[in-house]
Amino acid sequence: MSDFNPPGVRPLVFAAGIVGAAGVALSAAEAHNGGAFTGTAATMLLVHAPALLAIGLAGRSPLLRLAGLALVVGLVLFCGDLLARDFLGHRLFPFAAPTGGMLLILAWLAAGCSSLLRSRP
Repeated sequence: MSDFNPPGVRPLVFAAGIVGAAGVALSAAEAHNGGAFTGTAATMLLVHAPALLAIGLAGRSPLLRLAGLALVVGLVLFCGDLLARDFLGHRLFPFAAPTGGMLLILAWLAAGCSSLLRSRP
Protein backbone atom coordinates (compact mmCIF):
# COMPACT_ATOMS: atom_id res chain seq x y z
CA MET A 1 0.00 0.00 0.00
CA SER A 2 1.36 3.40 -0.91
CA ASP A 3 1.66 6.40 1.33
CA PHE A 4 -0.13 8.59 -1.21
CA ASN A 5 -2.05 11.15 0.80
CA PRO A 6 -2.93 14.25 -1.23
CA PRO A 7 -4.01 17.39 0.60
CA GLY A 8 -7.68 17.42 1.40
CA VAL A 9 -8.11 13.65 1.65
CA ARG A 10 -8.49 13.27 5.39
CA PRO A 11 -11.09 16.03 5.87
CA LEU A 12 -13.31 14.62 3.11
CA VAL A 13 -13.08 11.05 4.41
CA PHE A 14 -13.86 12.37 7.90
CA ALA A 15 -16.81 14.34 6.49
CA ALA A 16 -18.05 11.18 4.75
CA GLY A 17 -18.12 9.38 8.09
CA ILE A 18 -19.97 12.20 9.82
CA VAL A 19 -22.45 12.59 6.93
CA GLY A 20 -23.13 8.84 6.83
CA ALA A 21 -23.59 8.60 10.60
CA ALA A 22 -25.90 11.62 10.59
CA GLY A 23 -27.93 10.06 7.80
CA VAL A 24 -28.43 6.84 9.76
CA ALA A 25 -29.28 8.73 12.95
CA LEU A 26 -31.78 10.93 11.14
CA SER A 27 -33.34 7.88 9.48
CA ALA A 28 -33.96 6.47 12.95
CA ALA A 29 -35.31 9.81 14.19
CA GLU A 30 -37.64 10.01 11.23
CA ALA A 31 -38.92 6.48 11.88
CA HIS A 32 -39.69 7.31 15.53
CA ASN A 33 -40.74 10.95 15.47
CA GLY A 34 -41.75 11.66 11.91
CA GLY A 35 -41.10 15.19 10.77
CA ALA A 36 -41.88 16.41 7.29
CA PHE A 37 -38.28 17.15 6.33
CA THR A 38 -36.19 14.79 8.47
CA GLY A 39 -36.53 11.87 6.06
CA THR A 40 -35.50 14.02 3.11
CA ALA A 41 -32.43 15.26 4.99
CA ALA A 42 -31.52 11.68 5.98
CA THR A 43 -31.80 10.50 2.39
CA MET A 44 -29.67 13.36 1.09
CA LEU A 45 -26.97 12.63 3.65
CA LEU A 46 -26.95 8.89 2.97
CA VAL A 47 -26.77 9.44 -0.79
CA HIS A 48 -23.86 11.85 -0.56
CA ALA A 49 -21.76 10.03 2.08
CA PRO A 50 -20.35 7.44 -0.39
CA ALA A 51 -19.60 10.20 -2.90
CA LEU A 52 -17.62 12.11 -0.28
CA LEU A 53 -15.77 8.93 0.68
CA ALA A 54 -14.88 8.24 -2.96
CA ILE A 55 -13.75 11.81 -3.55
CA GLY A 56 -11.73 11.78 -0.34
CA LEU A 57 -9.99 8.53 -1.23
CA ALA A 58 -9.47 9.07 -4.96
CA GLY A 59 -9.67 12.81 -5.39
CA ARG A 60 -6.33 13.74 -6.88
CA SER A 61 -7.70 16.63 -8.89
CA PRO A 62 -8.00 20.01 -7.17
CA LEU A 63 -11.35 20.50 -8.92
CA LEU A 64 -12.60 17.19 -7.55
CA ARG A 65 -11.50 18.12 -4.03
CA LEU A 66 -13.23 21.49 -4.44
CA ALA A 67 -16.35 19.59 -5.52
CA GLY A 68 -16.11 17.54 -2.33
CA LEU A 69 -15.91 20.69 -0.24
CA ALA A 70 -18.90 22.15 -2.09
CA LEU A 71 -20.84 18.94 -1.39
CA VAL A 72 -20.15 19.33 2.33
CA VAL A 73 -21.19 22.99 2.40
CA GLY A 74 -24.25 22.28 0.26
CA LEU A 75 -25.32 19.46 2.57
CA VAL A 76 -24.90 21.63 5.66
CA LEU A 77 -27.07 24.37 4.15
CA PHE A 78 -29.70 22.14 2.53
CA CYS A 79 -30.10 19.55 5.27
CA GLY A 80 -29.49 22.07 8.03
CA ASP A 81 -32.35 24.21 6.78
CA LEU A 82 -34.71 21.21 6.50
CA LEU A 83 -33.81 20.03 9.99
CA ALA A 84 -34.17 23.53 11.45
CA ARG A 85 -37.72 23.60 10.08
CA ASP A 86 -38.57 20.28 11.75
CA PHE A 87 -36.75 20.71 15.06
CA LEU A 88 -36.61 24.47 15.60
CA GLY A 89 -39.76 25.53 13.78
CA HIS A 90 -37.97 28.03 11.52
CA ARG A 91 -35.44 28.22 8.70
CA LEU A 92 -31.71 28.71 9.15
CA PHE A 93 -31.95 31.86 7.03
CA PRO A 94 -33.84 32.83 3.88
CA PHE A 95 -32.82 30.75 0.85
CA ALA A 96 -30.53 28.43 2.85
CA ALA A 97 -32.02 25.27 1.33
CA PRO A 98 -32.06 26.56 -2.26
CA THR A 99 -28.49 27.84 -1.87
CA GLY A 100 -27.41 24.47 -0.52
CA GLY A 101 -29.24 22.68 -3.32
CA MET A 102 -27.56 24.81 -5.97
CA LEU A 103 -24.18 24.13 -4.37
CA LEU A 104 -24.92 20.40 -4.50
CA ILE A 105 -25.80 20.63 -8.20
CA LEU A 106 -22.68 22.65 -8.96
CA ALA A 107 -20.54 20.24 -6.94
CA TRP A 108 -21.79 17.27 -8.95
CA LEU A 109 -21.14 19.16 -12.18
CA ALA A 110 -17.62 20.04 -10.99
CA ALA A 111 -17.01 16.39 -10.05
CA GLY A 112 -18.03 15.33 -13.54
CA CYS A 113 -15.97 18.05 -15.21
CA SER A 114 -12.91 17.05 -13.20
CA SER A 115 -12.76 13.87 -15.28
CA LEU A 116 -12.19 15.98 -18.38
CA LEU A 117 -9.08 17.61 -16.99
CA ARG A 118 -5.65 16.15 -17.56
CA SER A 119 -4.31 14.76 -14.31
CA ARG A 120 -0.77 15.49 -13.20
CA PRO A 121 1.57 12.54 -12.59
